[in-house]
This record gives sequence, C-alpha cells and structure tokens, in this order.
Amino acid sequence: MDDMMRVMAANWWMVLLRGIAAILFGIVTLISPGLTLFALLMVFGAYAVFDGVMALVTAFQRRAEDDRWWAWALDGVLSIAIGLMALFWTGATALAFIIWMAIWGVIAGVFRIVAAIRLRHEIEGEWALALSGLLLVIWGVLMATLPAAGLLSLAWLIGTFAILIGLSLVVLAFHLRKTNAA
Repeated sequence: MDDMMRVMAANWWMVLLRGIAAILFGIVTLISPGLTLFALLMVFGAYAVFDGVMALVTAFQRRAEDDRWWAWALDGVLSIAIGLMALFWTGATALAFIIWMAIWGVIAGVFRIVAAIRLRHEIEGEWALALSGLLLVIWGVLMATLPAAGLLSLAWLIGTFAILIGLSLVVLAFHLRKTNAA
C-alpha cells in the first residue's frame, strides 16, 4: 500500500463523517420541504462549510505523498466559499442559490470522479467515490436546468441526492476502514 492510500485508509472516518453529514442534510430537507429559503441556506451552508473543511484536511494530509493534493484543496475551498455565501448572503435570490449549488455540484463531482479514476488500482470500492461524484454532477446539472421549478419543489431533489451521495461516501469509508485494518 502506498503512502497516499495509507493516509486515506487511516483517515477513513473523515469520509464517513462527510457521508453522514450529507445523509443528515438530505433527511432534514426531505422531512421539511416547506423550509424557507433562509433556513435552507443555513442548513446547506453549514453542510458545505463542514464538507469543505474535511476536504481541506484531506488535501493537507496528502500533500507530501500526492502531487495532485491541490484538487482536494480546491474542492474544499469551493465548498467553503459556497457555504459561506449561503450563510452570509441570505438576500440572494433563490435562482442565484440554485445556480451556486449547481456549479458546486458539477465541479465537486468532477473532482471526485477524477480521484476515483486515479485511485482505481489502489483502493477497493473506488466506485463509491466515483458514484458520489457522478451523483453530484447529475444533481448539479438538474439544478441548473430546473431553476424555474422553484426551491420548494427542488427540496425533494436536493434531499434525495444528498442522501445518495452520503450513502456512497459511507460505503467508501467502510472500504477504506477494511483496507486500514488489513
């Protein structure tokens, strides 16, 4: 097992936390589809900042072993930026929020797919990382193409994809945990 894989396997719990956070975000969204735009911005903003911090921690842990650690860092910075916009620019329109989330989903999804392809020979279960990336890309494209549907109707879409992405990350975390134990 190379150093990059060792770092990922040793920190499998961070992937698990990211997955759990996505699942919790999805459940809250599905349970209360009538959330106001302000409340949804707060919940999404907190999730995106947490996800970004976890991605940055991963990036800096991989810095010594991986010359492409910057991709994780960029994912983290993008997530933190979108989260802070959601938390502090609450006067933004629902359309702008949908477009921000769509852009984040597509870019973060592409980074995850690239990481899965790069790690396909190094980890078992890389498909879970690729699946979370694919789901993020699909989610982002759907968000961008359906803005007129309104934020309330998209709450179900947001919640469903957040849960699916979270489940993919949880599966990946347990594959990494198994790798770490070996």
